[in-house]
Amino acid sequence: MKKQPSIFGGSCIIASVCVGAGMLGLPTSGAGAWTIWSAVAICLTMILMTLSGWLLLEAYSTYDLRASFSTVTKDMLGSTINAINNLAVYFVGGILLYAYTTASGGIIENLIKPWINLGSFGLVICSTVFVLIFSYFVWHSTRIVDRISVLLIVFMGLTFVISISGLAVNISFDNLFDIGGKENDYAKYAIGMFPVALTSFGYHHSVCSMRAYYGEERKAKYAILGGTGIALTLYLIWVFVIFGNLPRDQFAPILESGGNLDVLLNTLGNVIESNTVKQMINAFSIAAILSSFIGVGLGVFDYLADFFKFDDSKSGRSKSWIVTFLPPLIMSILFPLGFLKAIGYAGAVATIWTCMIPALLVYKSRKRHHSTRFHVGGGYGLIIFTALFGVFVAIAHFLVMFNYLPDFQG
Repeated sequence: MKKQPSIFGGSCIIASVCVGAGMLGLPTSGAGAWTIWSAVAICLTMILMTLSGWLLLEAYSTYDLRASFSTVTKDMLGSTINAINNLAVYFVGGILLYAYTTASGGIIENLIKPWINLGSFGLVICSTVFVLIFSYFVWHSTRIVDRISVLLIVFMGLTFVISISGLAVNISFDNLFDIGGKENDYAKYAIGMFPVALTSFGYHHSVCSMRAYYGEERKAKYAILGGTGIALTLYLIWVFVIFGNLPRDQFAPILESGGNLDVLLNTLGNVIESNTVKQMINAFSIAAILSSFIGVGLGVFDYLADFFKFDDSKSGRSKSWIVTFLPPLIMSILFPLGFLKAIGYAGAVATIWTCMIPALLVYKSRKRHHSTRFHVGGGYGLIIFTALFGVFVAIAHFLVMFNYLPDFQG
């Protein structure tokens, strides 16, 4: 008898899809809202993102186990909306690759600066070398990406635990709750955090894989809940230890740089006495970016290979590599926009396939099928609320961007 996959194993898969470089942007995006309101924004986002994943499971439940996100969307909502959805998935993947490329270049440049000063071309050279080396794994094969990802996740886990342990013993409750701070109104800044928080729970393209993995929806449902729960726990711990060590007013230079990770790491390093903890935080950050870069890169690579019908030969994979990695690298060189801004754009567009499309799919599914083998409670109220949450997050991003909402500057 074939052994059934464990729910814990599936939870770890979902958590690994969620957790990555996005979590590095959470402290900076939450600097205005600070501890309590950042926690509220992250928890609310986790709940909605879990429910929207369950809505996708319900929509998939009337289809074959091998049915993909694109197949179901095209059948339910038509070719035009499916094309918009696919474009949104690609845009988010592309802008994340752009953000990871820029961030990695800045971190590597700072790390090697004591030995090699590359001058004004430092960021360009480091970003280019990073892409050329690590995109090779994606070009080579999915198998090598699998093996590298396992190593990176183990390494991330070890460096995360050591980093958190080192930071936790130095938490200042005055810092954590901004006692004696100049401002008392934190709630008004929480809205601007939602796009980054949403990006940090973007696992929805993996829901169909979870369903196929278990062969049913019920276990996939609990795996999704377990995965988002693990991610939530890690995010809250990370945000708390950062806020407990780095005073709120010291986020000013980080925000001024657009949330660039090298500036965050430098600023954090200035308040940490232990060199070991500093090195572990740098190592964790690089591993998180690299893990996300390879994972997202593989997804975009396969998507574009299928879209352009490139074959799996060396020539075909080289073409896929060019359209996957070259545009984000060029954009990174020409417009180093800032890590946080790029993640915010990704979150605003990701609302299409994490909130709006799942809500539409379930609405159409319930109109077409009066009963399904898997059903999410909450009635049409939940469907409407999920869709409106997506609209709210997208609008919030642009309102903050155009200064219509309070934007904390430190």
